[in-house]
Amino acid sequence: MLLDASQSQLVLVDYQERLMPALSDGAAALANARRLARVAQLLDVPVWGTEQNPGRLGANDAELRALCRRTLAKMHFSAVPDGLADWLRPPAKPQPPQGGNARSLPKHLRKSEPQPPEDERPSIVIAGCETHVCLLQTALDLLDDEFEVWVVTDACASRTERNRDAAFDRLAGAGAELVTTEMVAFEWLGSCEHPAFKDMLALIK
Repeated sequence: MLLDASQSQLVLVDYQERLMPALSDGAAALANARRLARVAQLLDVPVWGTEQNPGRLGANDAELRALCRRTLAKMHFSAVPDGLADWLRPPAKPQPPQGGNARSLPKHLRKSEPQPPEDERPSIVIAGCETHVCLLQTALDLLDDEFEVWVVTDACASRTERNRDAAFDRLAGAGAELVTTEMVAFEWLGSCEHPAFKDMLALIK
């Protein structure tokens, strides 16, 4: 199964400026998160951010924050209890009118009916910090909520590699797909004939 940009959303978890210097390979993880966000923007993939207790840990990296549609301030380690899953789902579809009269109307008289919401995007591409805490708990909760979860391993970081790798093992066992930044970019693109191909190459080189 390959990623499809039209079915995907990108979630970037807790790349907070006060936290990043303490993480093993934090600079590399942040650089890949920025690449992911820029590729997502090229391909119209929604990008969302989260910040853990920003009053104490500060805001996300400013460049990354500017690439997100919205950033969720959270106190739970998982972003789901604080409302992330609601952001990832399309608005509820309007209920059809009660009774049988509306269906019998000619089409030209039904133009004022509410339009269906934007299509669902069930594939959640996620990366973040710390891998074994906030990223892990958010990803597991999203799996429980029946999203498809794709964890971008080279855009994740923890204070120790052992903690990061243990999280990857647990996520894979729970059903998440483990991918890399370039895997995501090329799968979203699909073809070297895509109009964004050259721009995407410039971002990942």
